Amino acid sequence: MIEAKLAGSVGELPSAEWDALVGGNPFMRHAFLTALEDSGSVGPGTGWSPAPITITANDGQLIAALPAYLKAHSQGEYVFDHAWADAWQRAGGSYYPKLQIAAPFTPASGPRLLLADPALGVPLLRAAEQLCEANGLSSAHATFIEAAQLPLFEAAGWLMRSDIQFHWQNRDYASFDAFLGALSSRKRKAVRKERAAAQDGVTIKALRGDQILPEHWDAFWQFYQDTGARKWGQPYLTRKAFTLLGERMGEDILLVLAYAGAQPIAGALNFIGLDALYGRYWGAVLDKPFLHFELCYYQAIDAAIALGLSRVEAGAQGGHKLARGYEPVQTWSAHYIAHPGFREAVADFLEREREGVAQDQLHLGERTPFKRN
Repeated sequence: MIEAKLAGSVGELPSAEWDALVGGNPFMRHAFLTALEDSGSVGPGTGWSPAPITITANDGQLIAALPAYLKAHSQGEYVFDHAWADAWQRAGGSYYPKLQIAAPFTPASGPRLLLADPALGVPLLRAAEQLCEANGLSSAHATFIEAAQLPLFEAAGWLMRSDIQFHWQNRDYASFDAFLGALSSRKRKAVRKERAAAQDGVTIKALRGDQILPEHWDAFWQFYQDTGARKWGQPYLTRKAFTLLGERMGEDILLVLAYAGAQPIAGALNFIGLDALYGRYWGAVLDKPFLHFELCYYQAIDAAIALGLSRVEAGAQGGHKLARGYEPVQTWSAHYIAHPGFREAVADFLEREREGVAQDQLHLGERTPFKRN
């Protein structure tokens, strides 16, 4: 018999034992998740209530964990289920709260089952299902699951959903110019023209670790608020979150700032994993042509090449990334629906949706800017 327990927060759990299960994904680390908790970005009043599910060995050692949250809404997830919520509530049900297994506000694939032994994966998901059933929750959702863990969700019978992101792939490029050499002549010229225009009259600084000072976070907070207000109505993260992230995992952060003279005017925040650079947030207080592309995409490519990383994951959506060398890849989520009839309807929808996503990926793959053999 395997016993699973519900904790009140990730902060209650031993950081070393948690991180031993994570691997190299920065967004599953104890430091990242507790920075969100301790800064008030998740927790009371946010609609994200931490509810990690854990399994321990006989000696009390943490051997499996599920980074889960009770959600009172569907914001900050980047896998959209608003139509499901509307349908279920029109039928007289209550869609919220639901159980969300995720790195909050982070559309980057990674492990969602933190396991010392893969055999614990299905029992951990069964515990999530039991939590839903015991508390009358409509559903559980695991978003942005790394491909290696998909079979565990499939074995548990969860419904699979796919979408598309745009990632840059490092094919052993020695430099940015080497990458440009792989593009068609027209696209290569377009990228060079964009970079020249973005850099004209601007100084760009890439900061990491203790190079990032409070004044840099203050500047980035202004950029982030502007973007958050326009995209989401209000920012997801608090100002304190950036300070805590810098203190707890600064070496895993790359902050790229653009200056006009001595004044910072724009910035992009990236996280560094074992094999990938993850672009997360961007903002600006001055509208300068192509500066978004420079800070978020081209500077990220420069950094990935310099750090020897295999890819750049530039976040959700954004077909404009395609022309800049970012290629379409599938992302995956998995869903447990408690009610059999509702589950059947969602399963039918997902089957048709996956066919459309696969066709979109093929179409987009034909439009990459690379030379044709």
